[in-house]
Amino acid sequence: MEPLNTIERQQEIVRLTNELGKVSVIALAQRFGVSEVTIRHDLSILDQKRLLLRSRGGAMVNDALVRELSLKEKRHKNSELKQRLGQQVAKLIADDEHIILDSGTTTEQVAAQLYSHKNLTVMTNGLNVAMQLAQQDNINVMLTGGTLRKKTMSFYGPQAENSLAFYQFDKVVLGADGFDVEAGLFTHFEAEASLNRRMCQVARQVIVVTDSSKFSQRGFHLVCPLQAIHTLVTDSALPADCAAQLQALGIRLLLVE
Repeated sequence: MEPLNTIERQQEIVRLTNELGKVSVIALAQRFGVSEVTIRHDLSILDQKRLLLRSRGGAMVNDALVRELSLKEKRHKNSELKQRLGQQVAKLIADDEHIILDSGTTTEQVAAQLYSHKNLTVMTNGLNVAMQLAQQDNINVMLTGGTLRKKTMSFYGPQAENSLAFYQFDKVVLGADGFDVEAGLFTHFEAEASLNRRMCQVARQVIVVTDSSKFSQRGFHLVCPLQAIHTLVTDSALPADCAAQLQALGIRLLLVE
């Protein structure tokens, strides 16, 4: 068998990493018949391209939690499911309520399903969510303001947090980048986690909406513990043991197919 060239070797390293979950420099050097220095160089290049994650002595899969998806990528991921989740959350919103919708593509679907409600006031930190709400005459739209994070079309920072100071909302609807049944709700971005915590403080009920792929995944920034969550809306692929743990804590659990 002829030795692989650099591009072929790097493609095979990515394939092996995705298949095995984790690879070591020593094993790769032996497999391809090259030096460990060469393999480390390969891994550094692949890490820079975000095709894997460098780790001590090797590399690991760059999964969806570690590699934060852009808004465009998120919008196309599980889009039909997100629409059904949005429909379910919309049923939890009553006419005449004052609510907060977090930024994100799932909460954008919630916004799209509020067309039949009457006299709603909705504050959001999501520019995409606000654009969706602006199409509906029955909704009074408020923006938190703040600094715009273009990758996710979301506002954050002190101005966004201070905008909540003099209001009391009926409900807040939060999305999730990660959800752990022992720790709570996580997000990728520290400033967003801080804003989300402030949202929870000014709302009487906390509703979390996320698909089941986010479960058993932790991020670095904790938004809130499980005890702060009143209702969780997710899909029926949620493992039964997770469902039992959540219900045991008194969280209202709503599952969509």
